[in-house]
Amino acid sequence: MGSKPTNNPENDLVKYTLFLADSSLVMGHRLSEWTGHGPMLEQDIAISNIALDLIGQARNFYQYAAEIINQIDPGKIITEDDLAYLRDANEFKNLLITELPNGDWAKTIGKIFFFSLWQIFFYQQLILSSDKQLSAIAEKSLKEVTYHQKWSSEWVIRLGDGTEGSKKRMQNAIDELWPYTGEMFAGADFETNQQKSLCINVTNIKSNWMDKVQKVLEEATLSFPSENAWMHGGGKKGIHTEHLGFILAEMQFLQRAYPGLEW
Repeated sequence: MGSKPTNNPENDLVKYTLFLADSSLVMGHRLSEWTGHGPMLEQDIAISNIALDLIGQARNFYQYAAEIINQIDPGKIITEDDLAYLRDANEFKNLLITELPNGDWAKTIGKIFFFSLWQIFFYQQLILSSDKQLSAIAEKSLKEVTYHQKWSSEWVIRLGDGTEGSKKRMQNAIDELWPYTGEMFAGADFETNQQKSLCINVTNIKSNWMDKVQKVLEEATLSFPSENAWMHGGGKKGIHTEHLGFILAEMQFLQRAYPGLEW
């Protein structure tokens, strides 16, 4: 294990890569909590695989971030483990929606639906970026998140157009999660700078995301939330809900309790 990376210099590309890594890791960890608790075996396996996909994406981003940091400051060797397990909550840049509690099945489905749909349109643009490493990670990840989006969309429709009870649960989930979706398109300083460099068009991503959400909700006979709703933010700047601290306490325990341990 390398040294804790708090004092390592970070440029915008590092912060941008950590934002992508953190969002995938925290979302993957949250979904892993469903393992063994899914409503049926097939869906238990499906959501566990989605969690593994996201954690795998996070690892690729962390490896790239560590590589950049080590090039900037070769005096301290940082590893992917340092970035995942030895940073505090205020150093994480993940989207707030990823750290929210799973709630019931409908809320979890809503989280995956909103998040995976954003990832699809984002990765489609990132593939075309001049950064070959980010492009390669996005190309590999796009295949995975396309399945995540298809799977979650089918569940949104199934619950929304199902019984009166399932429809109510799915609508409540959409309404509760909606105020956390705006952060996906509100760029932090490091993000805005990198998007210009990588030619990421957030306006197009948001437009495509909105159109797809509306189509799925219409098919699910669910109401589309107000586009003018107040939106939460701050995750990209290290300002999080109380939930992230509990996630990290569980996820980082072994690495912090036994520093430098090799398995």
